[in-house]
Amino acid sequence: MSAVVEELRRVLPAEALVTDPDRMESYRYDRAMFCPAGVPVAVVLARETAQVQAAMRVAAAAGVPVVPQGARSGLSGAANALEGCIVISLEKMDRVLAIEPVDRYVVTQPGVYNAVLSRAVAEHGLFYPPDPSSWEFCSIGGNLSTNSGGLCCVKYGVTTDYVLGLEVVLADGRILRTGRKTVKGVAGYDLTKLIVGSEGTLGIITEATLALRPQAARPRTMAALFGSGVAAGEAIVEIIRSGVSLSLLEIMDRTTITAVNSYKRMDLPTEAAAMLIAQSDAGGEAGAADVAAVAKLCREYGAIECIEAEDPAEGELLLEARRAALTALEQLGTTMIDDVCVPRSRLADFIGAIEVLARELDITVGVLGHAGDGNMHPTVVFDPADPGQAERAQLAFDRIMEIGLELGGTITGEHGVGVLKRSWLEAEIGPVAVDVHRAIKAALDPGNLLNPGKVVAGGVL
Repeated sequence: MSAVVEELRRVLPAEALVTDPDRMESYRYDRAMFCPAGVPVAVVLARETAQVQAAMRVAAAAGVPVVPQGARSGLSGAANALEGCIVISLEKMDRVLAIEPVDRYVVTQPGVYNAVLSRAVAEHGLFYPPDPSSWEFCSIGGNLSTNSGGLCCVKYGVTTDYVLGLEVVLADGRILRTGRKTVKGVAGYDLTKLIVGSEGTLGIITEATLALRPQAARPRTMAALFGSGVAAGEAIVEIIRSGVSLSLLEIMDRTTITAVNSYKRMDLPTEAAAMLIAQSDAGGEAGAADVAAVAKLCREYGAIECIEAEDPAEGELLLEARRAALTALEQLGTTMIDDVCVPRSRLADFIGAIEVLARELDITVGVLGHAGDGNMHPTVVFDPADPGQAERAQLAFDRIMEIGLELGGTITGEHGVGVLKRSWLEAEIGPVAVDVHRAIKAALDPGNLLNPGKVVAGGVL
């Protein structure tokens, strides 16, 4: 390994290479709990594609595994270091390279935070819709690697829907450029969509061309309070059935609301078991009509109270509360965050099943998520020093995924598989699909150097 480090020193500038154990410690983990992590032999803080390419070539020549990293805000262990690996961090590649208002695209490096990119394009009257709750501290590269979603998915879709093209460093150091900058284009296999969501196992994304939309109208926001989570779930189903065009539809249960109140010193109502937050960015009378229609449906399905935000600032406070939910729950103890997505018609069943599970296992589960597209984030909260709680928390986490699959859903809607859910992937997609995954991996990375052991267990991985 000393020879590998010396070769990295030869091909990289001094500021791009970290070998000090104390500094490397922070590059060992993402935010997932209970995922193993090794100690890297070196961390490369790449500032340009050529440095990623040089480091990858050193790794390929020596047969050393490489773990790509972004902001390390992931929740599946996909960015966790392996023993003796080279970590290639993209966090220093943080420039927005070009914004094209006429053709409506932005070219960006992967280390740019989602919120920074969104604000940059907004200055040109444009809008980048994918906006994870963690947008202030998650990077575009990580969003691409896990195909993340966000608060606006109910209307605008997920990350992959906005990726026009990528620049990718392959396992042998070659540079692959996928996609194009035109509105339409179907020449060849869709390699862009293959790379998006591959969690660093097929290549390292060093640049992305992302589609933009014209800036939406100022949204109208409302909240509805319910006496039970199941009632809120039933209202969600009817809201979707009605066809009303919402740009956001989120849910938070009492546990989550209480945690946010404590963490952010807010005064959200805790008398209700669940709160829905809805937005329409249709603008003008259309937006007002959307919000009024949602309020009417919520009342018909048992809402205790419906409150429309009096001004945009009040609406932003509700969104701030929702964005803070996961961090707020972390203040209550150690968390295991599920990422189950179920058919929207089964949301009430899913919420009800989680409530029963929490009672049966005597464990705290905060229920929150992107209700409009069925992507829920039940968060198990426990004391790791209590062996009984830790065991029940793991049981709850696994059972939540089982419930999601039983209802026709998926084990991950946006956080990815990584290490945390690797053993569950075959249960969802089946052995033939796993074989296809392995074949693709072997074709692009025959030496199994890129993020080995992530996503698919066994075989070439």
